[in-house]
Amino acid sequence: MEPGHWPSEHSDALRDYFLKGMSYAEIGRQINARFGTAYTRNAVVGRAKRLGLIAPVRTTSPSIVPVLPSGACFLPHRPALLNLPPKSAMKPAAPVKLRCVGVQPRLVPLVKLASEDCRYPYGGDKDGEEITFCGHPREPGSSYCTPHARLTRRAGAGSARVAGPVVLRLVSAA
Repeated sequence: MEPGHWPSEHSDALRDYFLKGMSYAEIGRQINARFGTAYTRNAVVGRAKRLGLIAPVRTTSPSIVPVLPSGACFLPHRPALLNLPPKSAMKPAAPVKLRCVGVQPRLVPLVKLASEDCRYPYGGDKDGEEITFCGHPREPGSSYCTPHARLTRRAGAGSARVAGPVVLRLVSAA
């Protein structure tokens, strides 16, 4: 790339090509072929801006106050409240009804948990609080006792999910 100073004949050629309606990339190729330079498209755009051939594009946010066709501004009686959530979001949420089971856990620590004990966890919500487990006899094929197994399944999902055979099929890549 050439240094920041463009000779006057290069700037004149840029003006001529710009007025002919050529793209900046094509202007750069023409100037490079004519003068043996290595200007990039971005260098041509920058030089065109400095020569005042194109005005810099500035994006502005849209006006909050609408402009009437006559040029006058319409000012509402009360200020517009921006970035506020809808009123429905401001209402307090309904309390969530938690599913519960009527089982009194044994609260067995992990080190004393037997292989046939329910592994439904209790505690550990507060810092330093020990996590214990239900400890009642677990349901066959589950890690939980019957009440906790029902609690952890989706409603209407049936008692035990049995996975069917997995079928793999080879397909050719496109």
